[in-house]
Amino acid sequence: MSESSWAEKNDPPPRSSRFPEGFLWGAATSAYQIEGSPLADGAGPSNWHRFTHAPGGTEDGSTGDVASDHYRRAGGDADLMKEMGLGAYRFSIAWSRIFPDGGNSINRAGLDFYSRLVDLLLDRGIRPCATLYHWDHPAALDERGGWLDPSMEERFAAYASVAFRALGDRVSMWMTINEPWVIAHAGFMAGVHPPGHRSAAETAKVSRALLRAHGLALRAGRAEGAAPIGLVANLEPKEPASDAEEDRAAAERGDIYMNRQYLDPVLLGRPPAGLPDIYGPAWVDYTPEDLALIGEPIDFLGVNYYTRAVVRRDGGALPDRESSVRLEDSLYTETGWEVHPEGLTRVLLRLKELYGSIPLYVTENGAAFPDPPRAEGETVEDPLRVAYLRSHLKAAREAIRRGAGLRGYFVWSLMDNLEWSRGFTKRFGVFHVDYATQKRTWKRSGRFYRKVIETNGGVLDGEERG
Repeated sequence: MSESSWAEKNDPPPRSSRFPEGFLWGAATSAYQIEGSPLADGAGPSNWHRFTHAPGGTEDGSTGDVASDHYRRAGGDADLMKEMGLGAYRFSIAWSRIFPDGGNSINRAGLDFYSRLVDLLLDRGIRPCATLYHWDHPAALDERGGWLDPSMEERFAAYASVAFRALGDRVSMWMTINEPWVIAHAGFMAGVHPPGHRSAAETAKVSRALLRAHGLALRAGRAEGAAPIGLVANLEPKEPASDAEEDRAAAERGDIYMNRQYLDPVLLGRPPAGLPDIYGPAWVDYTPEDLALIGEPIDFLGVNYYTRAVVRRDGGALPDRESSVRLEDSLYTETGWEVHPEGLTRVLLRLKELYGSIPLYVTENGAAFPDPPRAEGETVEDPLRVAYLRSHLKAAREAIRRGAGLRGYFVWSLMDNLEWSRGFTKRFGVFHVDYATQKRTWKRSGRFYRKVIETNGGVLDGEERG
């Protein structure tokens, strides 16, 4: 059923300038990008620690050794969250702080850091929302093969059990794995993230392993009586660059490979029909046991949305036989992503169309635009980011009006941080960070977002600057 036919069949309610009562407003970060002090208090090196320290690991040679120094400044950062009016904060736990060598020995000091962070948030009336895996794991596990090692899934579940047990009485929402497509594709197909491999066969194996690990962690959380648990997927509408059959086919393949490869097994209990053809000889079949594990019901789905892709067939190697087309009349962010808020509406409505009424949260949405390395005055002006947030929040509101089950929104990111292999060359934060001094400064986008929270979205149709 098309989006337009769905809307006609389900008569939407009148427009409202505000979001539903109880809508959850938050901000998101990840451990390696902001914490710094990666080896402090008994922590072990992570795969990303080793990757960034290797020659050519990041564009500018930077590492997460200091990052945004959140490990030492968590109290002050929590104060900024309260000042912004956040209802929730999504952070990730560094697996290597808990199990430094990937084995069975628990580093209590690592758990204590996250316990203190959770308490800091609760003391300020902010709901803690924890991600168990945001791309980083103990480097020692890579020596065993990482996600290619069959024992990795059980090791992840064991780590998850420890986190659930230590923090489950206070964490409001749990997310198992963040963006499995990026982990598999960037790390094992494109080779731009650790471990830097380029193999379709490995990508297929890792994709299944990540989904199995998610299922095992979900079962572990259920056994511990943990709060709502979900999965986070980065979703991107794929649109053909022309009406040519090969471009339409490329868009369909791109949707299956990036989006439905991870959603269908979790939400429908089966992989999408076209996936084996995309992988070809590299395909790894899912057993009934795999599907039962992966298809364990989740409590919500986290949606990370940044852009769409206009694609054409390029004849490349399996499984990624598509290339994106840059449109001359579109605005693009510093990361080369088209600003296309309408895509967020389409993504949220299509999730309802394909998978029913599962609760949804936008767990990441934001943009990198040119920001100065040092802040002048009390506010850094970033009008492009303000416009980006305004348009995407309107798109989210429109999806709700048309029946999408969206319960909350987390801006990416709370503060400027290490942008993975791009180093410090890109800034996403609504708080500016001067990396030389670690001073935090409001950006205009942060003040705007505070006003959005204060008015529950009512400011979106006005001209207030925040």
